[in-house]
Amino acid sequence: MLPTAVCFVAGAIMVLAVVNDVFQSVIVPRAVGRRFRISFVVYRGLWLLWPRLAGAIYRANPDHREDFIALFGPFTLVLLLLVWTAVAITGYALISWGWRDGFAPPLSSFGQAMYFSGTSLTTVGFGDIVGRTSGPRTLSIVAALTGLAILSITTAYFFAIFGSFQSRETFVTTVGARAGSPASGVGLLTIAAYSQTQNDLNSLMYDAQQWAAALMESHLAYPTLAYFRSSHEFESWVGTLGTLLDASALLMTTLDLPCGQARIFFDIGRHAARDLSHYFHLEREAPRIERPEFDQACERLAAAGYALRDRDEAWERFTALRESYAGNIDALAHYFAIPPLQWIGDRSSLKRAPHAES
Repeated sequence: MLPTAVCFVAGAIMVLAVVNDVFQSVIVPRAVGRRFRISFVVYRGLWLLWPRLAGAIYRANPDHREDFIALFGPFTLVLLLLVWTAVAITGYALISWGWRDGFAPPLSSFGQAMYFSGTSLTTVGFGDIVGRTSGPRTLSIVAALTGLAILSITTAYFFAIFGSFQSRETFVTTVGARAGSPASGVGLLTIAAYSQTQNDLNSLMYDAQQWAAALMESHLAYPTLAYFRSSHEFESWVGTLGTLLDASALLMTTLDLPCGQARIFFDIGRHAARDLSHYFHLEREAPRIERPEFDQACERLAAAGYALRDRDEAWERFTALRESYAGNIDALAHYFAIPPLQWIGDRSSLKRAPHAES
């Protein structure tokens, strides 16, 4: 039988761990430390297995595999609420077990302590086990307040998550319509030329600034959002960010067009890619684009009617700019297992991806 002091200390640590995690995950509006936090262990640990499990189950069906991966975000959001509740109940049960003689009737097993803790935390309170002394009575009130706080705060958390997700995906879908399927920076620019909407590029880059800033703030404050996948094929927030960064880099180095808004977006988008990859502790060497790939992109842009700058100078400037963000984008794409796009994601599988642009 555990000593009373051990029960109190272990229970208090578990309850404080839940309260601290809920506070930092939901209330603190910025990126916070992750070590020793329940939510980080749940998400990071389960994600290490989830894509592998999807590949094992749906090895021959990539569509079903992607659907299974898409379940991860919503599933773990609900799982996290259950884990928080279970850890809090166990923590209060340990404290109750330390005070087992202060109940009427006295607790005869740890199962009864779990039962009392669960009914108190969920505010059910059947009354068959009640506190007889001040300690257990106070404990039942604190447990009830904790349960109400977890429920109310996580309800607001769910609304914030889904609101941010919908806002993010609205822009992702818009860019997908403008940039082809799968989206690419070259595709975005060529489609703008063929649809005679080049004049809208500055406006798009301005909207992209707002989107990238919101993406950075929301995904650092609520990292759960990063695991939520787009509902459309070949679309993702990582792919959209990479597409816009490639397009802005081409506008700044290769096309003879005004690019003031693209320059501003480039700084914000590169900042977002760097901060998010650093938050998730991701690091990969920037994938190099070969000169023939760049020349092929230039030919597409020229065929669409764009005036191009000197090809050699543009190549040097473009590769220099791309090295400042490509490693971060590639690390995010690899970690979140996004479908490969042109110049984004697993380059080795690019030629095998359906509809992939060469």
